[in-house]
Amino acid sequence: MTTLLFARRFLADYARNPVNPLVLVLVPVVFVVVAAGSMAEAAKLLGGTGPSVETASAGWAAGFLAGIAMYFQLRSARAADRRLVLAGLPAARLVTARAGTGLVLAALVSAAALVALVLRTGVDDAWRVTAGTLMFAGIYLAIGAVVGVVVANPVNGTVVILFIWIVDVFFGPALGSPDRLATRWLPTHFVTLWMVDLPSRHGGRLGDLGWALVWLAGALVAAWLVLVATSRVAHGHRMRAGQFTTALRMGLRDYRRNPVLWALLVIVPVVFIWLSKVITPDEPTVLSLVDDGRKSAFSFWLPDVHAGTMTPIAIASLAALAGLFVVLDARSGDRRLTLAGFRTGTLLLARLSVIGFAALLVTAASLAVTVTVFDARQWGVYAAGNVLLAATYALIGVCIGPVFGRLSGVLIAFLVPFLDVGIAQSPMLRAEPPDWARFLPGYGADRVLLDGGLTAGFDETAALLLGLGWVLVLGVLATWLFGLRERR
Repeated sequence: MTTLLFARRFLADYARNPVNPLVLVLVPVVFVVVAAGSMAEAAKLLGGTGPSVETASAGWAAGFLAGIAMYFQLRSARAADRRLVLAGLPAARLVTARAGTGLVLAALVSAAALVALVLRTGVDDAWRVTAGTLMFAGIYLAIGAVVGVVVANPVNGTVVILFIWIVDVFFGPALGSPDRLATRWLPTHFVTLWMVDLPSRHGGRLGDLGWALVWLAGALVAAWLVLVATSRVAHGHRMRAGQFTTALRMGLRDYRRNPVLWALLVIVPVVFIWLSKVITPDEPTVLSLVDDGRKSAFSFWLPDVHAGTMTPIAIASLAALAGLFVVLDARSGDRRLTLAGFRTGTLLLARLSVIGFAALLVTAASLAVTVTVFDARQWGVYAAGNVLLAATYALIGVCIGPVFGRLSGVLIAFLVPFLDVGIAQSPMLRAEPPDWARFLPGYGADRVLLDGGLTAGFDETAALLLGLGWVLVLGVLATWLFGLRERR
């Protein structure tokens, strides 16, 4: 009874912010409805399973959201859970209550993803798809729990989960080849193959379902043991130029104390871009570009250009997370600095400078690996387009934070760049973006970087002005939201 009582209280605490359950339902629905078809087209180019990607998208959405939800549930209540253990609550009972809460959240996101899949494409084998989606959610629930114990900083934890998910999905058997030896060790390799009814023929006596259940059971047991072991620990873890310089130095010092963050901001884009080069099939692709003032269709050898077109996806996603967490993590400190006499505009400028430094680091790391696998025609224009994209999504992250908070903000910061840069603007999916994609924030910057990467002369002045306009509008909005937060 005590365990059920605590589980109910944990769920009630989670639902106090009505945005959280709303986003947990809307994000998988949008992901499955909008992204599934485009990802299936990309899978055909990369040698994947094509239409079965639409089925697997329900599991991908449920898995990512379950992992993020479990991570934030644990991190936000870490201090309270320690006090409960000190007060006499058995660690195993506390962990069971937390796990029950996570399972409810996993069931919620799985149901939303499955409903969206049914409405979009229908389901031929309802039992198989439902079970596969729940296994995805269960495995990532365990991943989120372990990351929640090991990684205390929320931006680090979010990037770690996002990195695991990206490698698992984009280089797994649905989007890539199901026969690669290296990818058989990914968390949902066998779950994916069984869910889409694509026998691997390398599952041995256990078969694909058997290995999928082994992964699920092993992940859940390992997560439960880690949580119980760590819950037993009873000890806690220990516009004036002068104002701007002090605030900037304090912000950079705070993030300098977090070397894991800087390592992740470098490692994630490096691995993502390099692996995208490795899995690219040998075939041509056609893109519509403006060269010498005229729009024409150009044919490219896909291995020569694919990595260069994947770079902006990594940059936009990580820049949005950097903008989100820098502002959210600095809230309490900014309040104290305001009471000490710091001006709101000075604080905002200092925070934006820290965010700009993080965005430039992400861009530099991405371009450093891109130069080894992609030969841009105009490196200066290509780099400038990526910097413009990083600035755009860093400001989007700044705007998302005060409105949605941590958990919902992370999910929005994941969804927006993925749908914009990864789907709507992607040259992998179509020769040029659809008309509606011109209204998205990444359109201008993406056209600039493609022009710099693939043509000999600069012809995207209008796109550049559009991208700068987005930065200006988002900067004004970020300033207003920051000021509103400080006044409150």
